[in-house]
Amino acid sequence: MENTDYKKLHYTLEAAPTMSQFEDVELGPPIEVFLMNKLYNEDSFPNKVNLGVGAYRTNEGKPWVLPVVRIAEQALANDEILNKEYLPVLGLETFAVAATKMLLGVDNMAIIDNRAFGVQCLSGTGSLRVGAEFLAKVLGRKIFYYSNPTWENHKLVFKNAGFEEGREYRYWCSKSRGLDINGMLEDLRNAPEGSVIILHSCAHNPTGCDPSPEQWDKIAEVMKERRLFPFFDSAYQGFASGDLDKDAAAVRNFANKGFELFCAQSFAKNFGLYNERVGNLTVILNNVDLVPNVKSQLTLLIRGMYSNPPSHGARIVSYVLSNKDLYDQWRENIRTMSSRIIQMRQLLRDNLERLGTPGDWRHITQQIGMFSYTGLNVLQSENMVKKHHVYMLKSGRISMCGITPSNVEYVAKSIHETVNSVTNKL
Repeated sequence: MENTDYKKLHYTLEAAPTMSQFEDVELGPPIEVFLMNKLYNEDSFPNKVNLGVGAYRTNEGKPWVLPVVRIAEQALANDEILNKEYLPVLGLETFAVAATKMLLGVDNMAIIDNRAFGVQCLSGTGSLRVGAEFLAKVLGRKIFYYSNPTWENHKLVFKNAGFEEGREYRYWCSKSRGLDINGMLEDLRNAPEGSVIILHSCAHNPTGCDPSPEQWDKIAEVMKERRLFPFFDSAYQGFASGDLDKDAAAVRNFANKGFELFCAQSFAKNFGLYNERVGNLTVILNNVDLVPNVKSQLTLLIRGMYSNPPSHGARIVSYVLSNKDLYDQWRENIRTMSSRIIQMRQLLRDNLERLGTPGDWRHITQQIGMFSYTGLNVLQSENMVKKHHVYMLKSGRISMCGITPSNVEYVAKSIHETVNSVTNKL
């Protein structure tokens, strides 16, 4: 073909009408928490406050890289034996073993009997997805239950993994601003046998309201009676109370009662490894002989999903958990984070009560973990954003990490004005 022919062909392509196979793709709704973060970053208001994003902040409102993470990264960078070869499909074995022992405790019978194992996944979300896909495609489970309210991604993950139906169980009582244990138990009693129940192991997101040990016993009793499958989401072990064992008590309780279960562990919060996507799916079976079968099916699922996980974040966690001195330092780091959040809860409540803000604000300090369900309704939450530049979710959920000694008074005054000016009409 001569050069002129090339020119004719180029002209023909440019002149052709624009056609797309994507014409019918609709614009999806924005993800609220990321939209709030974007709006916050674009806001020039000097006293703006970001209470939307679920990430730890210092008293100065800055991100914090844990000191033990810095130490581990330096040690790994200087280790010339390490390379960038692929990890196995199920991930870094030393990490998965250490994470599973951290969750269940080294003396747990499921570990001693080799009935428990871990699979490295892409943070907590990836662990949920791998576990959900196994339950839907390998075990044929069709129905999953989630708390009302819950972390909004639970529904999306399980639906995309192949579950046919998601149902709610009652959890939050807006009147008492606490757990609706009777409603929860009733909904679990009415769940079809074999249903998968998503349970927050501690620091329930978004309410910050957890069952008591006695209530967990009742939940376990109903689930065993109805033959329901527990799928725990453990995003805040150690970060919630500062005590690793206390924050894992619910999962250990179910394990000790003989449940087969899954637990999705995230190391985003308690290690501050948000963008490293470090997670572990802990699996507990009753028959050790079935472990190879289950591992083989998980291997096939992951192979067809993302093939194998990244190593850097997992090596950091493994390095810290296997070094006693660093492990002890890390426990101090998480106590630092959890203590600051507890202090901010008290400061916010004190300021609201000092202002005489209508309502009972004891729930602020009774809740635990990163988030607080304030009790503000949609209109009130929107007022906080539009009038006061305090960015929060429409549900009334705020991240306590965004509150600092320098902004807590402003946040309290904003809530005070909002509660008095925007009545609860919803």
